[in-house]
Amino acid sequence: MRRVWLGLLIAGFAASAGVARALPPSSTAPDFKGVDSNGVQHSLSEYRGKFVVLEWANQGCPYEQKHYLSGNMESLQKQWTGKGVVWLSIISSAPGEQGYVTPAQENAYLAQVHADPTAVLMDPQGKLGRLYNARTTPQMIVIDPNGKVIYDGAIDDRPTPDPEDVKGANNYVTDALTEAMAGKPVSTPFTRPYGCGVKYPN
Repeated sequence: MRRVWLGLLIAGFAASAGVARALPPSSTAPDFKGVDSNGVQHSLSEYRGKFVVLEWANQGCPYEQKHYLSGNMESLQKQWTGKGVVWLSIISSAPGEQGYVTPAQENAYLAQVHADPTAVLMDPQGKLGRLYNARTTPQMIVIDPNGKVIYDGAIDDRPTPDPEDVKGANNYVTDALTEAMAGKPVSTPFTRPYGCGVKYPN
């Protein structure tokens, strides 16, 4: 098992190696339109005045499973949407690639794990992922009510697929939202994301 985790860890770092910071802190988040797993269209501009979290997701990625099978991601979604934050999960895997799911499959998964994002945006052409330079799953971006990027990177400081590592991890998303909501500058606005590489169309 340790060898498996080590291999996944190396793969995760390899996937995130060379990631450029496409959206510097305080830069304006690009507007977008996307359709969710229920066929409803969303745009970033409609959520102006609210904090928005973007989470790149992939059901089959061990790093993503770490946070869903442990209940960590669902807990974060419930905690922050309960405080008025808009949480948009995004699936940018292309058809025929690992991680691609239909809207019905995604809704079934959400029900199975009791996930509670505001919506899951289906991005099979990878337009939204590339717009935000998303490279891994999970990768997290936090946008403030003025439409500025205040955090971009990893979900926490434990870059492994081991669910046990959720315990005691420093969660960068929680830090960013807590500080920003208190009117403080975000102390860590950027980290290198870890996880599986986003499976974009060729």
